[in-house]
Amino acid sequence: MSSAGLVVLRSAEHRRMRWKNGLGWTNELARAPADEAEAFAWRVSVAEVDADCEFSAFPGIDRSIAVLTGAGMELRVGAEQVTLRAGGPGFDFAGEAGVVCRLLAGPTRDFNVMTRRGVYTHTLERLRLDGAREIGREEGTTLVYLVAGAAVVEGLQLAAGDCLRAEAVPGDRLVLAGTGELVVVRLVSG
Repeated sequence: MSSAGLVVLRSAEHRRMRWKNGLGWTNELARAPADEAEAFAWRVSVAEVDADCEFSAFPGIDRSIAVLTGAGMELRVGAEQVTLRAGGPGFDFAGEAGVVCRLLAGPTRDFNVMTRRGVYTHTLERLRLDGAREIGREEGTTLVYLVAGAAVVEGLQLAAGDCLRAEAVPGDRLVLAGTGELVVVRLVSG
């Protein structure tokens, strides 16, 4: 469904697939190019982490991860160790880094952004929606994922698990109305 250059990627339409290393599952929300036979320039997904594991290696890819549900996880990325919890900030790391995940107390769902280094860059931001909120769309592609709640943007209804995709319109802003928790991703070529 689309309106004025906006596309809603419904949760029921997300493509479920095994992780590259076969140790878990992910639901791909969007990617470029869309043809899955080609290597992606960028990819956004929601992963299900059911057990302690190693993450798949993605050489040449910059990654960001944020826990959506569950108690959280502890990641060991080389010598660095970080704890991620639901609702907390995201964490950025290189796709070629060896990442070991230890769940804190049961399964989690996490939001993932991957961009091919030197081709795209990205940012990941978590926002709260209480009433109306404006989000710029000045350059690149903006994705707004509704973690929980309900929202409306330009007459399009979003339910939890839906993702809004908006291409750049200089000077334009998206106005979302509703309540809930959002993850906003900006993808810029270069």
